[in-house]
Amino acid sequence: MALTKISSQRVFGGYYQRWAFQSNALNSQTIIGVYLPPDVTPERPMPVLYWLSGLTCTDENMMQKAGIQRLANHYGWVIVAPDTSPRGEGIADSSDRYDLGQGAGFYVNATQEPWSAHYRMYDYISEELPAFVESHFPVTQERAISGHSMGGLGALVIGLRNTERYSSISAFSPICNPMQCQWGKDAFSCYLGDDRQQWEQYDPVDILKTVNTCHPILIDQGLSDEFYPHQLLTQHLESIVQPKSLPIDIRYHETYDHSYYFIATFLEDHLEFHTKHLRY
Repeated sequence: MALTKISSQRVFGGYYQRWAFQSNALNSQTIIGVYLPPDVTPERPMPVLYWLSGLTCTDENMMQKAGIQRLANHYGWVIVAPDTSPRGEGIADSSDRYDLGQGAGFYVNATQEPWSAHYRMYDYISEELPAFVESHFPVTQERAISGHSMGGLGALVIGLRNTERYSSISAFSPICNPMQCQWGKDAFSCYLGDDRQQWEQYDPVDILKTVNTCHPILIDQGLSDEFYPHQLLTQHLESIVQPKSLPIDIRYHETYDHSYYFIATFLEDHLEFHTKHLRY
């Protein structure tokens, strides 16, 4: 794949770069943000933490707002932040909704027109992107995945459905039960149609109903989050986790909201968590 560098900035001794390439899964050009710590080299590759952002976000949100570069240096991670949907002319969008179309891919493989031509975010994140990163950057094949809100949903779904690909999963304020919240119902009906069996494969609650074990998962949720509990439905996930004694730590935080201030506050806990659970 042809790789085009858009920008490169020095930060905390490493390099934050944005790259564009043609994605087969998305049938369009896409952009990723990559942070390379100062100590990473082809002779000393590092594991990758994939960060999935939420509704209306791009590849830039995490890299600009939370100070993750300093933490990546300390714990030894390359950070990769993809965009949240395909974008560009000729790609389906919704002009009157922020929760559908460009900026709102929901990390699913759309089956319905006009979305199915480009909105194959599940395949892109789970298969194409890691293969691309591992062939172009000095990284190992060890991966962890994390995300926020819609991106937290994506991290949970992709991590739970691809246990061989990730050592650990974490999320901030994830959409835990999209089949039961308005965001999820609206998006899934457009992207996937009316067959609710298709929806189940992208719902963390339904996935966890079918398993007796999983990789370690850390979830942080602010109790002053305007979208909790009606859209995120963390309590639905907790009702599955507790009876099965799954290794999922759900932490609630008084007075914290849905913003990147919340993420920045607890982000180091997530880097430490993922480092603790590296397989090698």
